[in-house]
Amino acid sequence: MKPRRVAFIGYDDVNAFDLVGSTEVFVSALVETGAGLRPGYTVSVLGAGGRPFRTESGLVMKPHQRLDQEVEIDTLMVPGGRGLRSPKTNARVVKWISNHAPRIRRIASVCTGIYGLAPTGLLDGRRVTTHWRFVRDVAATFPNLRVEPNALYVKDGDFYTSAGVTAGIDLALAMVEEDYGAEVALRAAREMVVYLKRSGGQEQYSEPLRFQVEATDPIAALGVWIRGHLKHDLSVEALSRRASLCPRQFSRRFQRAFRQTPAAFVEDLRLGEARQRLATTRTPIESVAASVGFSSADSFRRAFERRFGLPPTTYRRRFESGGPEASI
Repeated sequence: MKPRRVAFIGYDDVNAFDLVGSTEVFVSALVETGAGLRPGYTVSVLGAGGRPFRTESGLVMKPHQRLDQEVEIDTLMVPGGRGLRSPKTNARVVKWISNHAPRIRRIASVCTGIYGLAPTGLLDGRRVTTHWRFVRDVAATFPNLRVEPNALYVKDGDFYTSAGVTAGIDLALAMVEEDYGAEVALRAAREMVVYLKRSGGQEQYSEPLRFQVEATDPIAALGVWIRGHLKHDLSVEALSRRASLCPRQFSRRFQRAFRQTPAAFVEDLRLGEARQRLATTRTPIESVAASVGFSSADSFRRAFERRFGLPPTTYRRRFESGGPEASI
């Protein structure tokens, strides 16, 4: 089996996580062969210049080769970062993508990497997404794009775009699943310890949940139903009735499929959805608590603070002010 080659474009002031997060997914994707587990991908970083480049956070990275050197590419990833919005860097990246796109099977942008992909015209008329903070600017700057502000990632033809920061991991996992199937993608997700808890100003559908839903145990499909019915009675007794199992048998089967108890799984989803609603609406805390199934605002506040280390009101203020939580 010949590994697929994934190339990332590196440049000064790239977002380190946009580049490294997705890279780790592809490196972690191991495929079962007759000779055991083998890498499904080889990863290269193509430097926009001929020297090491510095990320936004100050890390210095050495590219494998320069953009002007020939390389066979299966998948191109364009990570975001303020450097890509620099006219000089942007012009070079846009020109290179335009020239090489016909020979690349699929192209993706991570977060604000869309600023390097959209000017090529390759995304015109297509559905796209980006980091929530740049949605309006992207829509205004590139009016031919169909921007979907609440998507974690979007695939339209051979082009993929993702939302902010950690969404690049979800996108890369989806690509692995597309290439090698759910089992390989789930193995990579487990290796990276990817959790269901998501935050940010966009609808956060977790790829690991989808992989778990596609597990061989039919009870795993119940996870999708739970996510869409957070206001319902989701006790073990209620869920076991829905699964036509006794509570003890249900709990055992559920833990085998999801690797956590039903109560922990439900609380994860409720708190994750609550964080999204706190970040995107001005709905009162009491209403947010009720909308995701908590019996009272007090029980919601206690659960939220126990899980995240701060009250819901503080989280909302930090998000609105662009504080640490907003960048997760």
